[in-house]
Amino acid sequence: RDRLGFIFQSFNLVPTLTAEESITLPAKIAGGGVDKQWFEEGTGRFGIADRLDHRPAELSGGQQQRVACARAIVSRPEIFFGDEPTGNLDSNASHEVLAILRSAVDEMGQTDELARTAACAFVIVTHDPTAAAWADRVLFLADGELVHELRDPDAEAILTVMTGFER
Repeated sequence: RDRLGFIFQSFNLVPTLTAEESITLPAKIAGGGVDKQWFEEGTGRFGIADRLDHRPAELSGGQQQRVACARAIVSRPEIFFGDEPTGNLDSNASHEVLAILRSAVDEMGQTDELARTAACAFVIVTHDPTAAAWADRVLFLADGELVHELRDPDAEAILTVMTGFER
């Protein structure tokens, strides 16, 4: 639990908790605290610093997903897992969230003052070629088997491979 972060398609926010409480919940369950500077950095990046006292019902879908993303990065995990992390977002919000996550992963993997670890990875499951194009490496699975791989892909290359499976 200290080395992994999760971002769910359905956000998985507790309706009775504020955004701040939702973000810090995993650390509190683990019996630890949250680095205040990193918390402020994360909530600022995701544009939710002014919404921390709001409950999920008082937030838009995009804001709820930003809270879920902040919750995943606040503990500075070595690996993030995302299950269709932008599946409930419009294209603009999806782009913003992916850009922030990409930036956070890059910085956490390269800057000692932002991370406890020397490496950070973000593994997502998605059917969206645009979302997958943010990755360094895309693995294609069919019936539980690895069937193809792309490195530093663009959305068009990913879509080409995906449509090849449909034929």
